[in-house]
This record gives sequence, structure tokens and C-alpha cells, in this order.
Amino acid sequence: MNIRNVSAIMLCFVLACVALLPAARAGEYNETTKLVFSAPVEIPGRVLPAGTYWFVLQNNNTDRNVVQIFNADRSELEATLLTLPTDRERWTPETEVKLAERPQQKPEALLKWYYPGRLEGHEFQYSAKHEREFARDAKQDVLAEPMNLASNAVTTRP
Repeated sequence: MNIRNVSAIMLCFVLACVALLPAARAGEYNETTKLVFSAPVEIPGRVLPAGTYWFVLQNNNTDRNVVQIFNADRSELEATLLTLPTDRERWTPETEVKLAERPQQKPEALLKWYYPGRLEGHEFQYSAKHEREFARDAKQDVLAEPMNLASNAVTTRP
């Protein structure tokens, strides 16, 4: 499979996730957000199966960087994760998530989560090993052929 096909598949997955991610603004203070994933998604320490999850900031006035993830009916706590604050260039009226670019056989990894209307979001902390793996997975091998006057041909290696 070449890089274009992989990129197209990943773009479709991200667009599908974004289309399925309603901006639940029920809890402005704790940033309560309902996220629906159409495929498994990796978070630090585990992989969440496809499904509906609630992301909520832990009720802690001193530390706004603890994210709790609940199941669809909020009856079970799936994970409590320490995050780092992260900024984006401009806010959007919708929830925004950033996923790590991964090969097809690996689940997408959740890197960042932004609440609607806010510039500051939450960056999930992965181990150094995972960070290196994400960087390696994101690299693309590009083979540039010598240019001639008739074309600017660049081909990608599958």
C-alpha cells in the first residue's frame, strides 16, 4: 500500500471521527464532552474499543489537567489521565481531537483534546517509547527522481 492510500484512509478515519464527535456543551466548567469513536483508539496505558465515551475534567480546582474517561452511560470510569496544557492557533465551535498517524494494523492514538471555544486543550502523556513509535510511524519515505525540464516528478515509495 503506498503513502497516498494510507494517507487517504487516515484522512477518512479522522473525518469520520470528527463527524461523529458532537460538541456536548453540557458542562462548561468541567469540559464534559461526548466522543464517539468508530474504531479502537489508544489512550495512555490502554486501547479503548470503538464506542461512545465521556471526557470530563476531574473536579479539582487546583489542577485542571486531570481527564477522566467514562463509558457511554457514565456508569464506569475507564481511565483517569494526567495531561499537559496545550494551545492551538484558533478556537473552533466544535470539539477537536488530534490523533497520531499510525499504520493500519495499529489503533489511532489520541494525542490532544480541545473543548469547543477554547484555545487551551489537553495533551495526553505517553511513554518515551510510545513517543518514538509515533514519530517513526509518522515518517514518510519519499524517493525524489532527478528533475528534468519537462516535469517536476516526485514519486512515493510504497
